[in-house]
Amino acid sequence: MNIDDAEQFTIEARRHSPRTLHIRALNDRLRRFGLGGMVMGSRGFVALDAATQVEILAAVRSFDVFTEANDPWGEHDCAVIEVAGERVIWKIDAFERSLILASPDPADPKVTRRVLTIMLAEEY
Repeated sequence: MNIDDAEQFTIEARRHSPRTLHIRALNDRLRRFGLGGMVMGSRGFVALDAATQVEILAAVRSFDVFTEANDPWGEHDCAVIEVAGERVIWKIDAFERSLILASPDPADPKVTRRVLTIMLAEEY
């Protein structure tokens, strides 16, 4: 096994570990149902008309095209989508409870606050 094969094996093992599957479930719960965290829109997103915002939010909630290219760690925490002529990025971050630092354990909801941010790609 060469170094690239060993690294790929490690990444694949992490993508399917119980911990990653738990983080994925928590992220999916926030993204799909708005539960277990906060949903935020960027200035560009909130400046869109209400119908476009609803369409984008529905697309984020129903997104299920996760691949190694757009989800290398298997946590379902980010994607880029095209909706209503807008290129949109959504991202889930796991913070510690005060929302200042990264969570010490994103798999533990007791010490983690998730934030789903929806933004226009041009704002990134």
